[in-house]
Amino acid sequence: MEQVTRRRVICGNWKMYKTIDQALHFIDELSPIVANANCNVYLAVPFTAIKLMADKAKELHISIGAQNMNDATEGAFTGEVAALMVKDAGASFVLLGHSERRRVFKEDNAFINRKVKRALQSDLEPILCIGETFEEREEGRTQEVLKEQLTACLNGVDRELAKKLIVAYEPVWAIGSGKAATSEIAEEIQSFCRETLASLFDAEVADRTPLLYGGSVTSENSKDFLNQPNIDGLLIGSASLHPESFAKIIQLCQNSASSNDSLAKGE
Repeated sequence: MEQVTRRRVICGNWKMYKTIDQALHFIDELSPIVANANCNVYLAVPFTAIKLMADKAKELHISIGAQNMNDATEGAFTGEVAALMVKDAGASFVLLGHSERRRVFKEDNAFINRKVKRALQSDLEPILCIGETFEEREEGRTQEVLKEQLTACLNGVDRELAKKLIVAYEPVWAIGSGKAATSEIAEEIQSFCRETLASLFDAEVADRTPLLYGGSVTSENSKDFLNQPNIDGLLIGSASLHPESFAKIIQLCQNSASSNDSLAKGE
């Protein structure tokens, strides 16, 4: 079977940081560095910055996205933001199922599943985040937990729409802790995730789905992850808040010697 070409994705997640002025200053500093990037550069920014960031990034090799959305099309949901609103503001993708949404805001797999479907219906590219806790890993339940999350969060997703999916593995115990998983552990997990996607859809969908690693990623350790055959990119937290460190990771992605070193830009 012909080898499938997968996209390379470096995605920054700013969480609840940066005002609009700070965001625009960041993109001014970053844009010259990524002008000729051969990997996809994504930034998940606060809702307040999406419109201006998306407008400014139109001529750049940068995709702007949201960090969350509601599953409803509209309604009396004070403080929530709908997929169509996010899309209308200029976002092209959305993070869903991040561990902070699961842990702090008590989002379950069923809710995330509805949001994944809504994002796809609204022509937003979902980045589905999955990951186990320290306790679950210590109990030897990592694969069980990840399979449950993937199966439940992708339940009923149309196969053709699933081709727009990105999956990010972020072990909860590594996020913000400074304790990243080793590249070998991350590769083993991503290989398992690809097998699970094949069982949920088919080999073609699994082979073309970009799999990202996230969790205490830095410019120092990112190269090891990017050289793994089943790790197609990174989801980056604090290191994406600084143009210098984020740019260095993008450059490492461009130069990485993975098995997919001739990867296309987004379709």
